[in-house]
Amino acid sequence: MIAAPSGMKVHLALGYTDMRKGMDGLAMLVQGVLKADPFSGHLFAFRGRKANLIKILWWDGTGLCLFSKRLDSAGFPWPSAEVAGETVALSPAQLSMLLEGIDWRAPERRWQPAAAG
Repeated sequence: MIAAPSGMKVHLALGYTDMRKGMDGLAMLVQGVLKADPFSGHLFAFRGRKANLIKILWWDGTGLCLFSKRLDSAGFPWPSAEVAGETVALSPAQLSMLLEGIDWRAPERRWQPAAAG
């Protein structure tokens, strides 16, 4: 899993992306469609049409890195796109929830104590 520093910016590319793209193709999308700098050190996340695959692109200072994860039983929660090229900013904590398949927009507590003591 990615351990993003607390100040790092995370951008979700809204809608779905062709998951056949590698790091060069995704960097071109960041530059051309999202109008952002793929070499800024920010994380750029993309999701496929089936919603079970996510790819994250970032520049670590020496080269482009590509992280991918596929969920077997569920899909990644993702906002829909109104206009091509839109992004949503996430915090590193929200990214961690997303990578676990938790809906980062409205996380649920799974356990709550019934009584104190």
